[in-house]
Amino acid sequence: MLDQPLALPCGASLSNRIAKAAMTEGLADPAGRPTAALERLYGLWSDGGAGLLLTGNVIVDADHLERPGNVVIAGEPDAALRESLASWAAAGTRGGNHLWAQISHAGRQTPTLVNPRPKSASDVPLALPGGQFGKPVPLTIDEIGELVERWAIAARACQQAGFTGVQVHGAHGYLVSQFLSPRSNLREDEYGGSLANRARFLREIVRAVRAATGPAFPVSVKLNSADFQKGGFAFADSFQVVRWLEEDGVDLIEISGGTYEQPKLMGIAGMEEEEAQPDLAPSTAAREAYFVDFAKAMQAEVSVPLMVTGGFRSRPAMVQALEAGAADVIGLGRPMCLVTNAPHQVIEGRAQLPRYEDDLGLVPGWLGFLKRIKMVRAVDGFAGIYWFYQQLWLLGHEGRVDEDFSVFKAFRLVEARNKALIAVRG
Repeated sequence: MLDQPLALPCGASLSNRIAKAAMTEGLADPAGRPTAALERLYGLWSDGGAGLLLTGNVIVDADHLERPGNVVIAGEPDAALRESLASWAAAGTRGGNHLWAQISHAGRQTPTLVNPRPKSASDVPLALPGGQFGKPVPLTIDEIGELVERWAIAARACQQAGFTGVQVHGAHGYLVSQFLSPRSNLREDEYGGSLANRARFLREIVRAVRAATGPAFPVSVKLNSADFQKGGFAFADSFQVVRWLEEDGVDLIEISGGTYEQPKLMGIAGMEEEEAQPDLAPSTAAREAYFVDFAKAMQAEVSVPLMVTGGFRSRPAMVQALEAGAADVIGLGRPMCLVTNAPHQVIEGRAQLPRYEDDLGLVPGWLGFLKRIKMVRAVDGFAGIYWFYQQLWLLGHEGRVDEDFSVFKAFRLVEARNKALIAVRG
């Protein structure tokens, strides 16, 4: 089943059922333009056999980067940005695959290094230690309307550059997700309170993007199955939003989960006890893939194609998820940081992809008790993520990976690059 095409509601078709999931690259220049390193990275992935490549965050506001080095489309692009977007798109589609730009805004998850007073749905700060994220300022109604238009402008710019679709990032605690969650959205106007109001921002973005790009251009949404936080965006909420998105004509919904406070997707321990979710009939695939059973429950009620990302490493689990109707597309993330042709290998019969992340972290096993300290746990978790960032940097700049690269060295290098990018940006 992995090599079977998938027809999307808009009329486009994916050549197979494996996607390279979105991962932040950090390879744009200080002005937010794509670079030769991004082109090399996506060229390698395009050669790797996936039917769909999803980019990392393409940001609609330069003051709300998810991290330094994000690509930014904050308005109608100038000639230099149009040219670099087109070169990136050409490299990322050279294998005949789809390439969709993931359009996003970090909201309160904007690092203090970038913006100490970011905008969000409300003024609720992230419950993370270390001062890495500032207290947010609530967006005004006019600012919300402007952001909806920015999403549409960015989507049209990507379409004109040669991208074959877009994905609205509504998961992982970024701005759209902040509106969806009753923990971070305390508004009392038409964008807060009821789920219908909290979902209004997302639905307005989807409709604006569709109007800007036309009926035949794939429009996708990445959505949390749940935030896994007490009082947060829950599975029942997600289920209803999926129904609404189907009504709005979305072509593919990627099911994920978690936030920076509760990084479920990364398999990292969160800052609080995980909120219990409804009991779902367990599947074999769910033993390694985080969100399969959530997607299976949704798929029983909706017809919009679903993509599931998070934890897949074995070919049998991927096939089982497809055959059971739990997913239409399998998303691969971190394996693609080291095995760029993982989709081709899996389709051709490779049974197992490596799980590199099992041994990553700054804190050695014999000091594991230190992870009971929230600050240590947070730094240790992000250090492991930075190791993957370093692999992407090596692929983009040198076309190679280094499995033996030090986690500590990767942490220091990524931090130094972040500061250098911000310093140049001013």
